Amino acid sequence: MSAVELIREGSLARLVMNRPEVHNAFDDGLIADLTAALDGIEADDGILAVVLTGAGASFSAGADLNWMRGMASASEADNRADSLRLATLMRRLQFLSKPTVARVNGAAFGGGVGLVACCDIAVASEGAKFALSEVKLGLVPAVISPYVIAAIGLRQARRLFITGEIFGSAAALAMGLVHETVPAVELDAAVDRVVGLLGKGGPIAQHEAKQLALGMGGMDVEAMQAVDATNAALIARLRVSTEGQEGLTAFLDKTQPSWMR
Repeated sequence: MSAVELIREGSLARLVMNRPEVHNAFDDGLIADLTAALDGIEADDGILAVVLTGAGASFSAGADLNWMRGMASASEADNRADSLRLATLMRRLQFLSKPTVARVNGAAFGGGVGLVACCDIAVASEGAKFALSEVKLGLVPAVISPYVIAAIGLRQARRLFITGEIFGSAAALAMGLVHETVPAVELDAAVDRVVGLLGKGGPIAQHEAKQLALGMGGMDVEAMQAVDATNAALIARLRVSTEGQEGLTAFLDKTQPSWMR
């Protein structure tokens, strides 16, 4: 069974991360299915816009526990390959030729924040929570960092990367991670309004406008491949380091690492 459901509504594709029992947490299957879905959308000329969301109460709550257990015991080379798959997913979403809208229906942690940052437009429920909490595990938000920094700016990223704090939708709006926040009961209507606006633009012009914005912002798909390789190597090194191993083990065992005070 696919971890991602693709719902076609005319020229709109709704991509639903469909692991509600684990709050749509990332694992190999979700990463592979979401990457494959985006590749299919890229190749489908009949799809002109994409809405990305999560089933259930959360958007995506970061890494799956079983996936993290695998990370903790895997070699550095295997961790690098694992990280490159996540980096590829983020790059596919960032540079997708069609407009993308994140429907942030609940918690977005870790890689979930990366997905939000990679979408062109993000609309969040007022109750949504966000966090880049990797440092609490002795890790860093490596492969998502270019996209998060592009979305919220270096100053905000520096704070959130090193504190790992949880923040709400109002803060996400203020820093530019999301463009709009609405009560949960109004989320679908707000997303539909955005989709309606996208339907008024010429598809070729929208593609060129997106590439223009990315290019003027210093985002180049080929350059990002090299950045992704560097960041994947970084997170792989940290996962197998003494501190990373301690942080991952403490998290999985529900204990506190030695640096907690």
